[in-house]
Amino acid sequence: MGQYVAPLRDMQFVLHEFLKVTDEFKNLPRYQEIDADIINQVLEEGAKFTQEVLFPLNHSGDREGCHYDVETKTVTTPKGFKEAYKQYVEGGWAALACDPEYGGQGLPVSLNNSFYEMLNSSNQAWSMYPGLSHGAYECLKEHGTDEQKSVYLPKLASGEWTGTMCLTEAHCGTDLGMLRSKAEPQGDGSYKITGSKIFISAGEHDMSENIVHLVLARLPDAPEGSKGISLFLVPKFLPDAHGMPGQRNNIFCGAIEEKMGIHGNATCQMNLDGALGWLIGQPNKGLQAMFVFMNAARLGVGMQSLGLTEVAYQNALTYAKDRIQMRSLSGPKAPDRPADPIIVHPDVRRMLLTAKAYAEGARAFTSYVALQIDRELHHPDEEVRKEAADEVALLTPIVKAFITDNGWIATSEALQVYGGHGYVSEWGMEQYVRDARINMIYEGTNTVQSLDLLGRKILMDNGAKLRKFGEKIRSFVEEFGLDESLSEFVTPLGDLGEKVSKLTMEIGMKAFQNPDEVGAAAVPYLRVVGHLVYSYMFAQMAKIAADKQDSGDDFYKAKLATARFYFARLYPETAMLIRQARSGAANLLALDADLF
Repeated sequence: MGQYVAPLRDMQFVLHEFLKVTDEFKNLPRYQEIDADIINQVLEEGAKFTQEVLFPLNHSGDREGCHYDVETKTVTTPKGFKEAYKQYVEGGWAALACDPEYGGQGLPVSLNNSFYEMLNSSNQAWSMYPGLSHGAYECLKEHGTDEQKSVYLPKLASGEWTGTMCLTEAHCGTDLGMLRSKAEPQGDGSYKITGSKIFISAGEHDMSENIVHLVLARLPDAPEGSKGISLFLVPKFLPDAHGMPGQRNNIFCGAIEEKMGIHGNATCQMNLDGALGWLIGQPNKGLQAMFVFMNAARLGVGMQSLGLTEVAYQNALTYAKDRIQMRSLSGPKAPDRPADPIIVHPDVRRMLLTAKAYAEGARAFTSYVALQIDRELHHPDEEVRKEAADEVALLTPIVKAFITDNGWIATSEALQVYGGHGYVSEWGMEQYVRDARINMIYEGTNTVQSLDLLGRKILMDNGAKLRKFGEKIRSFVEEFGLDESLSEFVTPLGDLGEKVSKLTMEIGMKAFQNPDEVGAAAVPYLRVVGHLVYSYMFAQMAKIAADKQDSGDDFYKAKLATARFYFARLYPETAMLIRQARSGAANLLALDADLF
């Protein structure tokens, strides 16, 4: 069913030529010994695993879905999923970026990030099982007790155990301040937790021997709202004295959701009836602790849509080169055939290039953010770590929302290339569209991400984080602004940077008078800033490609052409978005609700 070939050449370009990660690693003591050969070897082996083991299970897993047994309250994953997960664990892939102290391989986040793109291209539903585990690992590593770390982190790092995040409940959705789950202290350091959680990805399955649930609940004397939420570790099986799965805990799957997409992943309703749990971090500070997990998940969702964009593009490109229909408007291009391949038609090119540009922009962007995470975690200079952390905080909602918005656009365009065949399940394209749609919703809807970016990450600190990022852009524009060969990239980048600064100030001033102005402007604003980020990425990549376009390697010519397409066809959306963001709240709120 279709095909997937990991885009190793572009990954290597991004890591080695654009980001020069090995030079960066020399400043990070933990990674000083990692060279290009190690990086390329990991990527090549990752490509083999994802192409040969996971991709063949994608379509069949979607068709079969997960099976829920009402009597045992257990979930069986699609055929082949469990066996593939065993190969994943045996290959050491779960431990790739985990700390060697807990059995990890200690490789950079920026390398693990590229592997996760391959996982998501080959099989997003399957990849969600181990993907959530890494977030649980990071949360426990930062906020867990020494005992919790010693028992759980090695198992999560190895992949023997998987993890989940149990946040929302049926009545509250994203508004976690309304959650009702209760945690009663037992006097021995444990708590009995009672409540129901919904939309828990990978909440129950047969792929690992234990599942570590991170659960938000309230202590008896907790304040109301989000300031009264605590975080608890609730394992499916209680570890015995040897750290092995022992007694079954009282947390069970009550049902799995019948969903539009990601059928191969079990989205569970989880019921806790006096389940034993242990506090993670401080009482009533659970939401802050869970943000470690939530931010990791948001970055991961961006990677999901990058993966789908890439695989949808690859298959649409193959189809467009093979499918013949009509003649080129400028005359036959395949005179020996009854019609021309549809790739000769300008609008088919537009659809393909849209997906290609959004894939390559997202790959550069997410790799850039992953490298900042490596710097945040491991640079010896505290000031560098702080600057990197601020930049990651600024860019995380853009990774989640902008890339998933673009993934929906790109997979839809890729389906359109197929015409009517795209709508037929046997070709596999409609699955990518269905799977891409969820990414705009979960882990905080894209509207929530937009409010987070504009309200919390920018206006709350008077634009300090945005200005620092803008300084990087201005430095690049000043360095290459007079280079005529790059003016088609650098000039619009500089122009958009100035417009974003003015727009931010304008919205901030209006918000002082009416807070609804933030809600009215947030979604188009995030897309404008997303395009600013992509413009910065593409301008830098175009500089590299322009310098090497006569090297004899057609890769650079293609990269330059893609950058030109981006600035000519996708970047202009910013003019419309800026007008939308400036239009204010009145046109949204003037109509009385009863008149809708």
